[in-house]
Amino acid sequence: MSNHFHANPTRREALYGLGAGLGSVALSSILQGASSRVVHHPARAKRCIFLMMEGGPSHIDTFDPKPELTKRHLQRFKRSGERESAMSSGERYFVQSPFDFIKAGKSGADISTEWTHLKERVDDICFYRGAQVDSVNHPTACYQLNTGNRFGGDPGLGSWVTYGLGTENENLPGFVVLPRTAYPQGGAGNWSNGFLPADFQGTPLRPTGSPILDLNRPAGMSAQRQRANLDLLAKLNQDHLANRPDRSDLSARMASYELAYRMQMEVPDLIDLKSEKQSTLDSYGVGNPDTDAFGRKCLLARRLLEKGVRFVQAYAGNWDSHDYIERAHGSLIRSVDKPIAALLRDLKQRGMLDDTLVVWCGEFGRTPDNGKRDGGANYGRDHNSNAMTMWFAGGGTKAGHTIGATDDIGNEAVDCVHHIRDVHCTLLHLLGLDDNKLTYYHAGRHKQLSQFGGQIIPQLLA
Repeated sequence: MSNHFHANPTRREALYGLGAGLGSVALSSILQGASSRVVHHPARAKRCIFLMMEGGPSHIDTFDPKPELTKRHLQRFKRSGERESAMSSGERYFVQSPFDFIKAGKSGADISTEWTHLKERVDDICFYRGAQVDSVNHPTACYQLNTGNRFGGDPGLGSWVTYGLGTENENLPGFVVLPRTAYPQGGAGNWSNGFLPADFQGTPLRPTGSPILDLNRPAGMSAQRQRANLDLLAKLNQDHLANRPDRSDLSARMASYELAYRMQMEVPDLIDLKSEKQSTLDSYGVGNPDTDAFGRKCLLARRLLEKGVRFVQAYAGNWDSHDYIERAHGSLIRSVDKPIAALLRDLKQRGMLDDTLVVWCGEFGRTPDNGKRDGGANYGRDHNSNAMTMWFAGGGTKAGHTIGATDDIGNEAVDCVHHIRDVHCTLLHLLGLDDNKLTYYHAGRHKQLSQFGGQIIPQLLA
């Protein structure tokens, strides 16, 4: 097959282009039909936006102030009772936060002063300080946060949700991912369908250029000709599948061609933000160099949900600030602060926040200490699986509350402590799904998101 572009492609070239680009996106619950499935119990949320701060944002420098670190700043710190790692070995020093904190909103939520916009929305937020994970390595921690399995290969959270709830719009995937230009550590495995049927994997929309390759028809290809080509392809595929009824990947691929065709009709208008008011674009920070990238993701997430997408995951990063944390975290906070505040306000004004669950988190927290000492100008923080802050808004969560706590230096969660599997169970519960019932038989056993069961965190529920 020639790789050169032809202004008037042959039928074979047109079909090849569909298969190599948009047509290969087998990513929707189309095989399950457009209607919703029956939930396990009354749902508080119908859909979810998951704001993923890849790299591990520091709880100590965002939403969990530690005055004790100011007293101990640059004093020597030694971990006890645990095996040293490359990050924990050698001379360690306490480091204070470079940011000031305030008590914001009627709820008096703790928030660093870098969050100049989100501080206005804290009464819509439930901050949770008790989460823990198992790994301090980025790929395994990302996998565990997104799939429940540190080693990858399992379905993403959005895949489980769409598997359980179905899709509300047969013209769009049920699970959409808005990644950075560089994929997170672990790559597309963070939104894989895993052992679920192929049509439940996440669909990534590229941040630059065409969001999906071959989104537009080739030059010279009419809609009628494309439809005829697809009809012929469907007939050939049906004949091929008839002798291979157990090949679900073939069925998913066939469904993807049809989904691709419908997406060509709907996606271009959906991703074109020109229909939004200028005041809306400004509120999200679209057009501002510091906030444009994530502002577009947050606005697109709202538009996707309005069109029936179940689960949208938007990535921001990199929060892996081992040094220069004031500069690094300060810049990152400014890049997401205005867009996130606008998203929460927009959802609430449109009456969507009550049944939309918004989640903010990274793959782990950060340590109260660092191995660098040069008068404090260069310090940062290392990875911490024992303490992290995540927050939730809408969808039946307890707005205007802070749940759980870490110790006086932010090294470990000590109150309302739960493993990430319990967070997963709670998110599914809010969406009307029971982790113990949302299972899929694979490799000789019924598998579930939590791996082997977990519990709901009642303190997070309104």
